[in-house]
Amino acid sequence: MELIRDKRYTKMKNAIGRAIADFGLIEEGDRIAVGLSGGKDSWTLLHMLEELRRRAPINYEVMAITIDSGYPGFRSDVIENYLKGHGFSYHIEQAGHYEIIREKRRPDSSYCSICARLKRGSLYTLARKFGCNKLALGHHLDDFIETLLLNQFFVGSLKAMSPSMLADNGVTTVIRPLVYVEEKEIIPFSRENGFPVVCCCCPVCGTADMQRKKMKQLLKDLEKSIPHVKRSLLRALANVQPRHLLDLRLQWYASPGQEPCGDCGAPPGSGANS
Repeated sequence: MELIRDKRYTKMKNAIGRAIADFGLIEEGDRIAVGLSGGKDSWTLLHMLEELRRRAPINYEVMAITIDSGYPGFRSDVIENYLKGHGFSYHIEQAGHYEIIREKRRPDSSYCSICARLKRGSLYTLARKFGCNKLALGHHLDDFIETLLLNQFFVGSLKAMSPSMLADNGVTTVIRPLVYVEEKEIIPFSRENGFPVVCCCCPVCGTADMQRKKMKQLLKDLEKSIPHVKRSLLRALANVQPRHLLDLRLQWYASPGQEPCGDCGAPPGSGANS
């Protein structure tokens, strides 16, 4: 498929290319599984990685992996027809997550959290099955910032997302190439290029994750008086000053020039290796 190559396309391509370069997201010989949910973000990611692949000075492969969790009404056929018609390498996994969630979920527990864990586990498994050493997810700049605020306000943790992180299985590297791309760019890009966006058909779709919706609204309100607040918060994630935080595990940074032990990462003089 030929994407519309306008200013928005160029801006997005440059932002993704910069993220790949800044964080070393893609290397020679990589085989990348793109977690394709059928939403605007994952469609955008799949297309842009394929666009960059065609012009990249290195060789890498891209394939789409979709998890059909079994929610009634989920149109995996729409996704498959599009992928097949446009020549993408893909796999659609028919998973029984819906039944598992109905049986195992406690009445007071989050529907989204158990669904996300099951889906992520399936993606890791399938990435390994198809020989993919990396799993690309469609989290964009807004997701990074909203996660930062959610953790600060509701968890009491200074944590967001990582553009590149080795998964718990110790094999798959999770990458997020859309880290520099704002959601407000993805929405019209997806619409103008006619991506077949499908609803996840989760029973709580549209009503769950109210806390994240609050963060979205908070950022919208802040942008009225601080237009570049999201970009500033993203820069803050890359400009951490440990000496000015309260975590006692970071106190060895208090003296300039102090470095952790090269063998175990312990604070200097801690006697960790004695």
